[in-house]
Amino acid sequence: MARADPHPRSPLHDQPTRRRRRMPPSDGMISRKTVLKAAAALGAAPLLVGGGVALAREQVGTGRTPGLTPECHDGDDPTIEQIEGPYFKPDSPLRSSMVNDGPGTRLTVSGYVFGRACRPVPGVLLDFWQADDGGNYDNVGYTFRGHQFTDANGAYKLDTVVPGLYPGRTRHLHVKLQAPGRPVLTTQLYFPGEPRNSTDTIYDARLLMNVQRNGSGETATYDFVLDVPQSPGTPSPTATATSTGGPTGGPTTPPSGSWTPGRAYNAGDRVTYSGASYVCLQAHTAMVGWEPPNVPALWQRS
Repeated sequence: MARADPHPRSPLHDQPTRRRRRMPPSDGMISRKTVLKAAAALGAAPLLVGGGVALAREQVGTGRTPGLTPECHDGDDPTIEQIEGPYFKPDSPLRSSMVNDGPGTRLTVSGYVFGRACRPVPGVLLDFWQADDGGNYDNVGYTFRGHQFTDANGAYKLDTVVPGLYPGRTRHLHVKLQAPGRPVLTTQLYFPGEPRNSTDTIYDARLLMNVQRNGSGETATYDFVLDVPQSPGTPSPTATATSTGGPTGGPTTPPSGSWTPGRAYNAGDRVTYSGASYVCLQAHTAMVGWEPPNVPALWQRS
């Protein structure tokens, strides 16, 4: 039976407290985070003009530069961290759909991952896990667990079902994100209008998704902002390696030898890098910027 998430955070994924950088909005718009923080105090869903939670993409096509979007233009912190909880498992399968893992209301979550200047970041690892429709986590296999990477436009999409409730928590999704060569961000996503939002001690309105009914299912959107240094008008980091195979496939004999960009690795594969040995924790295709010492979510020194 599932249990409530404990408050201690896994030491492996602890990140130093980030400095807060504040400056007033430069375009006269209402800051997304200002609205979200006010809503958090009321336990309400933060809605802006137009009926939804503001998203970074809303300024695309308006003639304004991406750096002035509601998600990033106020100079505040990136997407906030939250606890990992007791149910995370490494080695999740590479997939963007978990909808066939069990019954429930179909849910499609989509969005983008941006850096500090509201420019999209490709090649970001997103590892999702959640409770099933009955509020239970699969701690034996990989039901309702999976990872994917943002595409060249920084976009992601997850097909799943609405997670169930269990004692002590409101409805939520777990996710870990890691941009190439950057630290891991562990956080959670929430649903607006949930009665338990006001009593869940972990809940934070800044992590509310936009959720709408879509026939018999639901669609949700959320844009992440990672602490990736960017300057407006300059390209975002891109993957320079070319995949040589699917991350979930591979040879029957685990690869070994030196770490090589562009090579597909599976959990358990061993490599050497700069004279040190590493074991692969999650299936992925290696790329420049994801060298083993830089990505503890993917490689562990052995």
